[in-house]
Amino acid sequence: MNIVRVEVLVASPDRNFVTLRLTTDDGLVGLGDGTLNGRELAVASYLQDHVAPLLLNRDAHRIEDTWQYLYRGAYWRRGPVTMAAIAAVDVALWDIKAQAAGMPLYQLLGGASRNGARAYGHASGRDIPELFDSIRAHQAQGYKAIRIQTGVPGLGTVYGVASSPTVGQQRYDYEPARRTALPVEEQWDTPAYLRHVPTVFEAVRNEFGPELTLLHDGHHRMTPIQAAKLGKSLEPYDLFWLEDCTPGENQEALRLVRQHTTTPLAIGEVFNSVWDYQTLISEQLIDYVRSAVTHTGGISGLRKILDYAAQYQIKSGIHGPTDISPVGMAAALHLDIAIHNFGIQEYMRHGDATNQVFRQSFTFTDGYLHPGEQPGLGVTYDDQAAAAHPYQSAYLPVNRLLDGTVHDW
Repeated sequence: MNIVRVEVLVASPDRNFVTLRLTTDDGLVGLGDGTLNGRELAVASYLQDHVAPLLLNRDAHRIEDTWQYLYRGAYWRRGPVTMAAIAAVDVALWDIKAQAAGMPLYQLLGGASRNGARAYGHASGRDIPELFDSIRAHQAQGYKAIRIQTGVPGLGTVYGVASSPTVGQQRYDYEPARRTALPVEEQWDTPAYLRHVPTVFEAVRNEFGPELTLLHDGHHRMTPIQAAKLGKSLEPYDLFWLEDCTPGENQEALRLVRQHTTTPLAIGEVFNSVWDYQTLISEQLIDYVRSAVTHTGGISGLRKILDYAAQYQIKSGIHGPTDISPVGMAAALHLDIAIHNFGIQEYMRHGDATNQVFRQSFTFTDGYLHPGEQPGLGVTYDDQAAAAHPYQSAYLPVNRLLDGTVHDW
């Protein structure tokens, strides 16, 4: 079963997505997600100009061999562009293999380890009343685990707080990226944030009680000692996790955080290989792996990381905002259902235009996701719907401290 057609599809329904479509000589079609938020065209070029010629006439069944061929054969290993491109190929090949077997993909990964994958959503507000409204709206949708983000007094736009669209402009699918020629610049004040966040969680617990599962994302903005301080101050509110409390590239920095707080830690949405996690996992400095299938070399790449993590009782928390396409989301769900060390799945709902381009079989019911029982991934791509949404330039913001210094975003 050889690959006879390789297509790189770029469309912007609600936001930009890069999709790889592989067709075999017996007519099977597989989809992979290669979206890299704000750098989509770099992955599209990598796939079109450097990967596509290597795939023609390759045996579609040889998934691991193809993964190693693209990873080791390029010499320049790792990095988000390379690993997103490999992920797109890997997921498309798994899609094809599962269709050839006539099974949903999770069956080829060992079958179901659970009946559904518990999901969390994103509630936010510029102030406490607005946050409460967002939490109630998510509860009404069925979420029983909710990430909490709020504005910070004295600051303007803050990451993670959903904002209304500018008059006359379409909102960029619920994320802080904007369809602009240059990135928007935001301001940040860590001391103000550290003073404010504990009061937010106190208010949420007082309003919604102890049963609601709460999460929070620090988005790399703290030093290790600041992160340790925040983790300790949030202990009374029993968080499921504190995410990206400090930049994880300095893996040893998490030793200090771990020494000072029992708040569970999640890291890794910007990581793209097992090497980014080596110290974090072996020294048990985190509790949850946050990488996306789309950014870590696909199902094959992320499965390797999660199998390593399982040896240390570290669980999954796969990245799943709207900058992961429904193809990448479906791949995550098949992995969620199959692995033993599942923790929780991030899930932001895509907009209507995206759902028209990507027709999905996965479902969300009573707080749980399931990939469905269609053979393969369970996602198809509508070319006609996609044609109405050409690529548009869009960037994530740039963050600056009050004195103008560029800061972690």
